[in-house]
Order: sequence, then structure tokens, then C-alpha cells
Amino acid sequence: MDDRGGSFVAVRRISHDINRGHSTSSAEVVAGSAAWLGKGLSCVCVQSREGDDARPSFDLTPVQEECLQRLQNRIDVVYDSSSPEHQEALRALWDAAFPGEELCGLVSEQWKEMGWQGKDPSTDFRGGGFISLENLLYFGRNFPKSFRDLLLKQDGDRAMWEYPFAVAGVNITFMLIQMLDLEAVKPRSLLGATFLKFLAEDESSFDLLYCITFKLMDHQWLAMHASYMDFNAVMKATRRQLETELLQDGIKRLEDLPSYSLLKRY
Repeated sequence: MDDRGGSFVAVRRISHDINRGHSTSSAEVVAGSAAWLGKGLSCVCVQSREGDDARPSFDLTPVQEECLQRLQNRIDVVYDSSSPEHQEALRALWDAAFPGEELCGLVSEQWKEMGWQGKDPSTDFRGGGFISLENLLYFGRNFPKSFRDLLLKQDGDRAMWEYPFAVAGVNITFMLIQMLDLEAVKPRSLLGATFLKFLAEDESSFDLLYCITFKLMDHQWLAMHASYMDFNAVMKATRRQLETELLQDGIKRLEDLPSYSLLKRY
């Protein structure tokens, strides 16, 4: 999961026209190298912290152990462009993003409209695996209003150079896996242990937390009047806010998080 190299994209806003049946475009995708874009989107969350190996572990209940193992199994699945299941999920993501618009192929210039780096989205999944596609698809199916608002950048006073939606989504998956220490046998932080309580109650908790985090990230983006090169700072602010909310007293389920109220289904 640490192979984060390659080139990255920024999205330049041109107009607010969202009529996708016409030839006018609302965004221009511009590619660049990691050197030109600084740390870039793909380098937000890979830094390890000193003393990680010395962190305490927390005992789990049998139910929590089973739920964590199933989630880890999901995390371990690499996106396979030859898998019919993975191909179907990718097509479903397109339908969620652009209902009624025909997709020319799983390798197509059309994917850049969603914020992938190139015409083949599979090359962007190496940092987040198949679960990052599942997260995006869950978001699109369960909170379609918020999903499309973020995709089309419809809320707030937007920057000229915006973050690419899909690549940002992969980064959020990766950030949550690290933040919650989900690849460890047992959680080594109170934050991770707290999340596993939610997971034991509802196995879709990781997907729901992803949706909350994505919307919170965009909220922070607007509050900070951010542009593309500020993405790392926005992600760090998002993580701090999310950690604070998860450890607040009285949070019995993810729907109790203050940032959950930012999500809209319809």
C-alpha cells in the first residue's frame, strides 16, 4: 500500500455548467509530476510517526476480532482489472457519478472527468486497493446528493484549481486505514479501539466513516479557502477534526458525530 509514486492531476474550474449532454466542459484536467506539485495528493498520509512500535495494544472481544479480520480481508484485496466483479464495480461507480451518460470503456478519457489521473482508473487504485473503489461506490449509492455535490464542486466558493475528486477519495481511504491502524493485529490507540466498537455494531462503519470524512474534508477545504497545493494541509486538518470527534463523550454511533450532519442523501 505504500507504492505512491507517479504523476498527479489538478482540476481547473472553468465554468459551473453541469449540463453533461453538451460539448462545453466544466473542468480541465491538468497532469504534472510530483516535483512540480510538491508532495502531491498521493503523499498525504504515508509518513510514519516515531515510537509507533512502542504503542500499547487493546484487547478485543471475539466479535470485534471477527469484524476486524473481515475488514482487513477487504483491505488486502488488490484491484484486478481482469476481474469481472471489479469491472462491474467500476462501471457501477460511473453510473453513480454520471447517471444516464454512456461509458465508452473501462479505459477511456471520460474517467478524467471524475478526477482520475488518466484514462485507466485501475492505475490509481494501487494506493487504496479495491476497498477504495468500494468506498466511492458506497458513497455514491448511499449519499448521492453529497457525492455529486463534491464530484461537481457545486457547494461554496471554489478555488480555480480544485482537488481531483476520485484521487482524493483514494487518499481518504488510505488515510483512514493508517489513522485507525487497521492493518495491526490489535488496535494500538484509543482511536482504533473506539472505531472497532462501532464496527462490531455495524460492519458498514468503515464505509460510513469514509463518507463522513470525504464531506468533512471538503468542508475544511472551503473553510480554509484552499487550492490544490493546500491539499496536504486540508487533509491534516480533516484528520485532527475527525480524531477529536471520534473521541468525544457521548458518541455511541457514527451518526452521532457532528460532521455526520454535513452529509445529504437527496
